[in-house]
Amino acid sequence: MKGVQLALPEPVPPRRRGGKRVGAGRKRRVGARACVAHRCRPEHDIRHPVHVTLRVAKGLPSFRNERIYRAVEAAVRSTRRDDFRILEFSVQEDHIHTLVEAGAKSSLECGMKSLVARITKRVKKVLGVVRAKLWGDRYHRRDLTSPRQVRNALVYVLSNFKKHLRIEDGTPRIDLRSSAQWFRGWIQTRKLPEEPSPVEPPRTWLARVGWRKHGLIHPGEAPRAPR
Repeated sequence: MKGVQLALPEPVPPRRRGGKRVGAGRKRRVGARACVAHRCRPEHDIRHPVHVTLRVAKGLPSFRNERIYRAVEAAVRSTRRDDFRILEFSVQEDHIHTLVEAGAKSSLECGMKSLVARITKRVKKVLGVVRAKLWGDRYHRRDLTSPRQVRNALVYVLSNFKKHLRIEDGTPRIDLRSSAQWFRGWIQTRKLPEEPSPVEPPRTWLARVGWRKHGLIHPGEAPRAPR
């Protein structure tokens, strides 16, 4: 009788954690804010201002506290680099908005590292802590490529307190926890503080001239989501 060769069954691969199977990986907490992805940041065009958001770790006091705000403002004042400029900023309870310019991607990254380090050092000194975690995430970056985007970002940064404090649109208030006091793009002429501005004048066409094509900003304007 002629023998018949039988096929052996395929070996079952051992079960492993992670991988591409459905449901693998760290589970996202319900209601948690999405984190900034840890991937290589895009290149930077010297012509484009950048809207950068720094998010504070949970459990810390409000950054709009007088002493903490002064520490942040001092850090902004002391961040001076030839290839990096802070144009505007505002401090909210748990995050900080900035508009910056940089000469290259490396300049932007080094400038932000310098700013974050200075804020961290000064705020920790105010809080009287050494090892506490100050930041909740990587900074979020959004490049502004058109006059409309720059104008929207200016309103978003300088009037961001209206969004969080639920102040009605049309209320002509200036946020004292921001660079709005020194801003020269208001539709109404305002007396500037005697204290020198903590921010630097823009050099890019978009931030210096371009955004004005869509009109100066009224103090009563409320921020909209960046587009």
